[in-house]
Amino acid sequence: MTISEYFNLLFTDYTLRTITLGTAVLGAICGMLGSFAVLRKQSLLGDAISHAALPGIAVAFLITGAKDTNTLLLGALVSGLIGTFWIRGMTKKTHLKSDTALGLVLSLFFGFGMLLLTYIQKQPNANQAGLDKYLFGQAATLVESDVLLMLIVTGLALAVMLLFWKEFKILLFDADYTKTLGFNTKFIDITITFFIVLAIVLGLQTVGVVLMSAMLLAPAAAARQWTNRLSVMVFLAAIFGALSGVFGTAISASQNNLSTGPVIVLVASVFVLFSFIFSPGRGLLFRQIRFRRNRRDLELKKTLQFMFGIAETHEDISHPHAIKILNNFQGFTKSTLRELEEKQWITLDKQQWALTEEGFETARTMFDNNDIDE
Repeated sequence: MTISEYFNLLFTDYTLRTITLGTAVLGAICGMLGSFAVLRKQSLLGDAISHAALPGIAVAFLITGAKDTNTLLLGALVSGLIGTFWIRGMTKKTHLKSDTALGLVLSLFFGFGMLLLTYIQKQPNANQAGLDKYLFGQAATLVESDVLLMLIVTGLALAVMLLFWKEFKILLFDADYTKTLGFNTKFIDITITFFIVLAIVLGLQTVGVVLMSAMLLAPAAAARQWTNRLSVMVFLAAIFGALSGVFGTAISASQNNLSTGPVIVLVASVFVLFSFIFSPGRGLLFRQIRFRRNRRDLELKKTLQFMFGIAETHEDISHPHAIKILNNFQGFTKSTLRELEEKQWITLDKQQWALTEEGFETARTMFDNNDIDE
């Protein structure tokens, strides 16, 4: 199947439609909530929570003995929340920094989860087969009820986000000021964290424990390069996440033996790479262009100031001087003279140059500004 055939079948094939809608919704909610994790400098939180959810899945299976998706995800949610509160407790009640607490919870919960999975695999019943799909995800197992659950959670998260938008925004950028205004910062923080955990748990079936943090952070990191406004960042992150889900699913379906979860993460990484290079404000390409432009502008102004120092010794500023006078000046090149002439700051006549009235006034203004700065 080619990608064009995939999109032709998208609206007629139930399986393709369900999987694509599920991955798009997952990408959107991860992008929205991931924006808050990125701005709060909690990038490792997604990795810790996704790994902390694994033992919850295993324990839920051991208790029920069935592979009901909703039950397993409920166990993952409980385990993820426990891991989250452990992280908060360790950072507040000990001298450990947040990255150390995140690393400890990640390692402890993931190790315990793998131990439980190994134990389950040795049980005589065959129902345990397939639990390992939560490690790397298996989007093909998505059904309509899973997508409906994602839509409900996304709608709920969006409603809460709009309802507490002002509080979320203030807390992100100035927590101390939020307290002085009388807001319950603990409640706001727990609310944001709860929905982040919820989004991660929803994505375990599709992307898996190992890659879920990338799904949470990549769209937000890409969106951050394009704007300084929180609302625009959240919107762009949701779009990037949804597009990653759609195109990742399309590429996976068009090729044999390609897992959907890893492909979605790779597509999201392409958005990040593109944003890092080509975004106008922070992109590496435009930053390099601005650097070269500023350096060239500085060379022009240095050369003009040097000319000004020579020309102001004469009563007539249009008095011609030989170009060889500039030979020992660092900022001087023939291209510099051509650009100065194009700006009408100097006139050139073969090997002679002279300042124009406009060039003299420009240089004198620069000298005046330098004197003020000093």
